[in-house]
Formats: sequence, structure tokens, C-alpha cells
Amino acid sequence: MQNMLIVLIFLAVLFGGVYWYAGYSTRTGFAKDENQNFIPDAWEEKFSWFFSGKGIIMLLLGVAIGFTLAKVIG
Repeated sequence: MQNMLIVLIFLAVLFGGVYWYAGYSTRTGFAKDENQNFIPDAWEEKFSWFFSGKGIIMLLLGVAIGFTLAKVIG
């Protein structure tokens, strides 16, 4: 169960890093963002499902981390 917790935390950090870098690259002008939604246009075309489901993805990861943490501690 501890391995599952480590994997879930790694995924949360990885996805958070991708979301952060998308915003960072558009704010600094490194990537083009015509509609000003802080998602580079090249990424938006290929991975629109990943960015449109940002809220639900992070919610599910948070619930899974909480559940796994409760199992490990309790």
C-alpha cells in the first residue's frame, strides 16, 4: 500500500508540474497562446482532454491519496 501512495504522490507532482509549466511557458512568451487560457496552442490541439479534465484529474488523485494515506496510517 505504501508503494501505491508513492506512485499517487508522484503522479500528482508530475501532473501539477505539467499544468504549471503550461502556464509558465505561456506567461513568459515561450509558447504561443492565442486564446489566453494559459495552455500552449500546440499542446491544446493534442492534449485537450488532459487540460479540460484538470479539475477532475486532480480531484481523483487527491481522493486516492487521502484514501491510501488513511489505509497506510490506520
